Amino acid sequence: MADAADLRETTSSRARRWLRRTGTLLAAAPVLAGVLQVPAAPAVHAAAKPTGSRSVDVDITSLTPTAPTKSDTLTVSGTVTNDSSSTVSGAHVGLRVGPTMEGRNAIDSAARRTGYQQGADGNEIGGKYTEKIGKLGAGASRDFTLSIPVNELHLGENGVYQLGVSLTGQSRSRPWQQVLGIERTFLPWQSSSPAKKTQLTYLWPLISTPHVTSRTDADEDRTPIFRDDRLKAELAPGGRLQQMVSLGKNLPITWVIDPDLLATVDAMTREYEVQNRHGDGTTTGRGQTVAKRWLNDLQKAVEGHQVVALPFSDPDIASLAHHGKNVPGALSHLRDATELASTTVQTVLGVKPRTDFAWPADGAVDSSIVDVATSAGAHNVIARSDSLRETGNLSYTPTAARQIGGGNTAVVADARLSTAFTGDMSKADNSTLAIQRFLAQSQMINLQSPDRQRSIVVAPQRIPTTSQAQAMAAALDGVSGEWTQLMNLGEAAKAKPDPNATQRVPSTRLYPGSLRRQELPTRAFENVYKTQSTLNRFEKILTAKYRVVTPFGNAIRREMSTSWRGNGLGATHFRDGVQRYLEGLTKKVRLIPKTDMTLSGRSATIPVTVQNNLVQGVRLRLVLKSQQKNRLAVSEPQVVNVEGGHSQSVKFGTTANANGPVWVSAQLVTEDGQSYGDEMLFEVNVTEITSTVILVIAGGVLLLVLAGIRIYLQRKRAATANGGDEDAQEDGADGADEATDAESDGSDPATALVPEQPSDPAPDTGSQSAGASGAGEKVDH
Repeated sequence: MADAADLRETTSSRARRWLRRTGTLLAAAPVLAGVLQVPAAPAVHAAAKPTGSRSVDVDITSLTPTAPTKSDTLTVSGTVTNDSSSTVSGAHVGLRVGPTMEGRNAIDSAARRTGYQQGADGNEIGGKYTEKIGKLGAGASRDFTLSIPVNELHLGENGVYQLGVSLTGQSRSRPWQQVLGIERTFLPWQSSSPAKKTQLTYLWPLISTPHVTSRTDADEDRTPIFRDDRLKAELAPGGRLQQMVSLGKNLPITWVIDPDLLATVDAMTREYEVQNRHGDGTTTGRGQTVAKRWLNDLQKAVEGHQVVALPFSDPDIASLAHHGKNVPGALSHLRDATELASTTVQTVLGVKPRTDFAWPADGAVDSSIVDVATSAGAHNVIARSDSLRETGNLSYTPTAARQIGGGNTAVVADARLSTAFTGDMSKADNSTLAIQRFLAQSQMINLQSPDRQRSIVVAPQRIPTTSQAQAMAAALDGVSGEWTQLMNLGEAAKAKPDPNATQRVPSTRLYPGSLRRQELPTRAFENVYKTQSTLNRFEKILTAKYRVVTPFGNAIRREMSTSWRGNGLGATHFRDGVQRYLEGLTKKVRLIPKTDMTLSGRSATIPVTVQNNLVQGVRLRLVLKSQQKNRLAVSEPQVVNVEGGHSQSVKFGTTANANGPVWVSAQLVTEDGQSYGDEMLFEVNVTEITSTVILVIAGGVLLLVLAGIRIYLQRKRAATANGGDEDAQEDGADGADEATDAESDGSDPATALVPEQPSDPAPDTGSQSAGASGAGEKVDH
């Protein structure tokens, strides 16, 4: 209708007749389609070219100043592109000032509207304030810049004015002047200060994804090993985090920081390693310089500002509430992360942060989320107004603070302002429109009830891109003007709540399904429990526990990070990697396998060897048990201390009561009696000296004596036959010599036939052997 109204002002009678014929044909088209039942053409062709007031795409890439005063000159720049299939001629670009907006919903409606609408889009400010374009071929683009003194806009009372930039021209198919394209934005106008300014709190998040693994190098400094070196680019000049600090230092904002990011960057200031793509090797990290510069800049930037520290590694509170709270130990990780947050921020930045704020993903809350958040000591929960919705039909936006019971406060961020910069802000037209819309919405809050001062909180996306951060900063520069008064988050939480505002927390069933699908599943928290249980057993045997507990404790907290939302596969790989590596370390302390052995006699010793392939010492007990104690008794368990990279052989005394094979088990246990590692079984064959053996030995001795006597008598008779005492004496001397020789040799004729008793088996390795302890990577703790 708006297009037709324009046509009546500019067309000839022939054009009007053409329009009527066209309308008649269009009206008849549905009837013909119904009668003929012509099948629709397959949707394989390109979309039809835009026509009418959508023929030309108008982009506004710059508008300054964003909130002008009477003495300013408004400058609007942009680009026009002919999206139609025909050439546009006689074209010019002009500025149109529309009416003031009547409310926040009116701003949203105007922003969504496309195409020109006469009356609603205002009149063009013509003359010298337009820019001629001339011809614009199909697909062609042209830049423009309009500069107009603000007093020429003829703005009236304070308010949000619709501002349009339109291209007017004609085409071959429509040879009359008409609006062929328009882009709308908003211009906040505040010629005088309001009775009471809106108190505005803007959160400035410094949050990243986990970058550090659970591994450290085996050196004394426990050099950390990073998953990647991408954080270096974010800290470098022009990088995302560098821009966040550079922009934030000059803004009236509240810093919201994940302490894990600080700990990670602090580790980068020293030597660190980066694992390769396959995870089987490392390279030296190169981010020391940018890390030092960034931390130094951040320390200066936070001076005089409030710092809110999230729990370490920003755990996903909603996932904990919906899937993890019933898994043993899950909630304890949230409490530990909260306690670690304060220590980390104070150590790295030298400031004491607030740790009593919880920030669920996207500010979406329900009763279970509030219960979990407050259980860790966070008495203030940052929610969002599209989650904790107003139900009282208020005509204004209420103060953010709400008392939700139990001494807890919900700080409800404004959804429109918080999501203003979530799109692609790398395009100048997108960022320009977002900034002006943000300013318009913030001013409209003040205009809703200028005599009622309210406190408004803005909680943007957790990890803004560089372009998003730049747009946020530009908006804050413009909003900190006539209608706002900036305050920190702590002050916003203490603001007097509006008694008419909603205080009822939504039930769990109202939690958005789109967010629920991004949560960590129950199995993720079960894996966390498994890893923590393994770590608890492992640390009990270590002599330098801090080398293991700290890196693995932080890794477990990183497994629960909110940043894993939308990256379930990455979260699974990270968790599995932590568990695999920890299990690999625990297996570096083990029993050396034994083969079956034989014990002779009623008492003997059994050696068992403990190998420690860690770089630190371990202390635990070794228990040896006989499966048949009535046949073989084993001595009491023994405490074993094994230095890093060594093996220790431990001997157990045994007492045999019967012959035959007996199964014996060896088991390492912690000092509190928990089994460590797998049980080792081996067979011991017991042999005992019996009476039959003794009789055999005695018979052998008797035979030897008789043989000696016979030899003696034979020689005696031979000597007599030779007739000489002298010879007999010589023979006697020879016999005495033989006896003397036998004695000097130490041989005993009586024992020469008894088999040699086997000695105790040699130990598998020497005690505290410094030799190689087998293949395997040294523990980097």
